[in-house]
Amino acid sequence: MTVAAHSQPRCWVDRAIRLIAADARRSADTHLLRYPLPSAWSESVDVALYLKDESTHITGSLKHRLARSLFLYGLCNGWIDEHTTIVEASSGSTAVSEAYFAALLGLPFVAVIPATTSASKIRLIEAQGGRCHLVDQPGEVYAAAQRIADETGGHYLDQFTNAERATDWRGNNNIAESIFEQMSDETHPIPAWIVVGAGTGGTSATIGRYIRYRRHHTKLCVVDPENSAFFRCYAEGRRDVTGLPSRIEGIGRPRVEPSFLPKLVDRMECVPDSASVATAHHVSRVLGRRVGPSTGTNIWGAFSLLAEMVSAGVGGSVVTLIADSGDRYADTYFDADWLSAHNLDPSEHAGALAGFERSCSWI
Repeated sequence: MTVAAHSQPRCWVDRAIRLIAADARRSADTHLLRYPLPSAWSESVDVALYLKDESTHITGSLKHRLARSLFLYGLCNGWIDEHTTIVEASSGSTAVSEAYFAALLGLPFVAVIPATTSASKIRLIEAQGGRCHLVDQPGEVYAAAQRIADETGGHYLDQFTNAERATDWRGNNNIAESIFEQMSDETHPIPAWIVVGAGTGGTSATIGRYIRYRRHHTKLCVVDPENSAFFRCYAEGRRDVTGLPSRIEGIGRPRVEPSFLPKLVDRMECVPDSASVATAHHVSRVLGRRVGPSTGTNIWGAFSLLAEMVSAGVGGSVVTLIADSGDRYADTYFDADWLSAHNLDPSEHAGALAGFERSCSWI
């Protein structure tokens, strides 16, 4: 009998998985912060807002979880070995986190990014050991990433396809399990709502699946920037819709990504871009430190839900995410000249935010 063997020795892969596991073990879980709502509200309805602070990951964002999962997915599927060049189509936080894990394993990393990507973002990727490959049109990044992976014999991580597949949604300290464990001793331990944005769709898929798996009554709200394809997909029940490139970095897409699973979503809210920025500024003042623009989108949606709960006399908790630090956006979303050049006026929504803090009224 003739036997053909193609498998490679697993010692390097075993070591790589151990390195990733050790890195995770050295890191404490991210904090769950209670947002300081006005105490006067509790006289009528007991509501609470919690912020899962993903900015405290070693690479500074929620995408650290996704990057870890994508590397483990590639390793355990036999797609990554000690000679593999890692490639991704991302100009943002995902590329920063993936560059970190590639460096941890001693692998080269290439981020395929639009030529318009800010110099500060390029520096963050390069600081983690990554290399940036610029393309002229944003829509070209997917094909260019696959081409580079093919030419180098590398692996295209493809976050937009694999985000919902790579994460163990049943548990294994995913973000959903972490939220519910940290909420267990709170007054309302099972949140009425969890609010997240969608970039790949992986976070909402993980949370939506976990809620169903654990049979919680929690509902999932996905907030989306204006002109993103995800909201239209949900509202119209079609995946063939398109939108425009998002002005809120990290969330919103011009196309419906494969990892976005609308049937797991109980509600979607389209948030004006200027409202996302206004809320990021507002929350930064309240917390005494900057939060990023997608966090503004998340918290605008959370404020809306809390206002509805108070109006209906329904107590409970709402949980959302601090996706990353606003310090990454000092020269963009926190710069008045940049905002003016991009037609973003946070002052348009100052009244709504002030009314919410004063009396939980909403627009």
